[in-house]
Amino acid sequence: MEVNWMEMLFQFVGGLGIFLFSIKYMGDALQKAAGDRLRAILDRFTTNPFMGVLVGIIVTVLIQSSSGTTVITVGLVSAGFMTLRQAIGVIMGANIGTTITAFIIGLDVGAYALPIMAVGAFMIFFIKKNKIQNIGEVMFGFGGLFLGLELMSSGMKPLSSLDAFSDFTVIMSDHPVLGVVAGTVFTLVVQSSSATVGILQGLYAENLISLQAALPVLFGDNIGTTITAVLAALGASVAARRVAATHVLFNVIGAIIFMLLLYPFTMYVEWISNLLNLEQKMQIAFAHGTFNVVNTIIQFPLIGVWAFLVTKLIPGKDVTIEYKPKHLDPNFINQSPAVAIGQAKEEIIRMGDFAVQGMQETYEYLKTSNKRHAETAYQIEDAINNLDRKITDYLVEISAVNISPIESARHVMLMDTVRDIERIGDHFENIIELIDFREVNRVKLTEDAMEDLSEMFTLTIETLQKAIQSLNMNDTALARTVAEQEDLIDKMERKFRKNHIVRLNGGQCSAQAGMVFVDIVSNLERIGDHSVNIAEAILGKRV
Repeated sequence: MEVNWMEMLFQFVGGLGIFLFSIKYMGDALQKAAGDRLRAILDRFTTNPFMGVLVGIIVTVLIQSSSGTTVITVGLVSAGFMTLRQAIGVIMGANIGTTITAFIIGLDVGAYALPIMAVGAFMIFFIKKNKIQNIGEVMFGFGGLFLGLELMSSGMKPLSSLDAFSDFTVIMSDHPVLGVVAGTVFTLVVQSSSATVGILQGLYAENLISLQAALPVLFGDNIGTTITAVLAALGASVAARRVAATHVLFNVIGAIIFMLLLYPFTMYVEWISNLLNLEQKMQIAFAHGTFNVVNTIIQFPLIGVWAFLVTKLIPGKDVTIEYKPKHLDPNFINQSPAVAIGQAKEEIIRMGDFAVQGMQETYEYLKTSNKRHAETAYQIEDAINNLDRKITDYLVEISAVNISPIESARHVMLMDTVRDIERIGDHFENIIELIDFREVNRVKLTEDAMEDLSEMFTLTIETLQKAIQSLNMNDTALARTVAEQEDLIDKMERKFRKNHIVRLNGGQCSAQAGMVFVDIVSNLERIGDHSVNIAEAILGKRV
């Protein structure tokens, strides 16, 4: 039989494209439906490595991406929400969770792919309720996943008539290490173990590869899937690099163990397949599930060893932005409300220090265009938002108990201060977005404009620092200095706006550059306003 290479290639590549798009689309829709609860689930329930495994399985099943779970985990470790030991448990669970996709693929619903997509499309385009549209997106992605598999399978069928391909699969059976390399490389390229496992299921279902040759490719797929975590960790924090290293270590060691047991494992899969009368696609799914579950059972007792090992392999003190409050002890609320208000103030000082740090990172991003500063600033803004919620809840609980008029005045002032600091976080986030706009659209600010921004940034950061310091030390003299400096910031804003108009009229800068400049200056002026609000609270009432 003559092979039409063009048709085969187009069907395979097109099917792979539809599969990758569909699995991402379905995962994004599931993630959208779950909302912010995913991170809350990971944060709340990963109290120990065993719980981490369970949560890793659940979250990966929900978003259909072990890489997505790993990336969220990296962020939580960097944020101080999760220890490395807990993260290792989540990664183990994510590996088990991703095998669910292989079981879904094992179900023979390819014939219904197009009707499922049609129902999903109908829900997306004709029903306005967000929940129904989310379900439609999940269904459309689910149907597309099978459509992609069907196309890939059709594309691969002609390979059975090629002697060269048959010879290659025989070589892979004789040299299993080649299969591991092939699986690893292909998953590195595609960046989706679900896709490569799906292709493997198709090859095995078409009798294009033997089980003994397929299993090493499966082990290689698990090694290749770690590339996403490695890429996410490049240039990231020490904690992120340690999590990525653990992911690689876990899957490589698992592959080595199963390669040593390849013959008995192949016999076991054949035996269980005959016993349960499993179809060929489901045999691969079962082997994939067994590999990850047994690998987790074997390596779970070694979590402490792996945590110690990666800490030694990747040394360095990690700078984490701790989202969790340190001072909000609920026991003080009823026992001593005055002490509880003092505790809230201490946490607000932490929140204020984060705001200063976020401003400094934003300023560095403006000067250097280094994305790392923007990422750190976004993490800090996230920490500020989290502390805002926790501190506000704590203060609301305090207001429910009897407190003296003096303590009540302190309480009101602290509530206002929390709101001001949270708004400062919003403003420096706005500035980061403006700098992003400058980078993406290659907007060039003039040297004079950069000098003006540098001067105003420096004064605004200094003013905010003094406002937080005045709150911390109950220093009215420092609070007055803040008020004076905020007056300077206001004057600066008016002066720099006039400078901008002169440059614009003289053709020295573009309209886009002018927009970026004026919006940054406006946000800095608003940060100055919130800083003086904090200082005026000190002048109005010592805390």
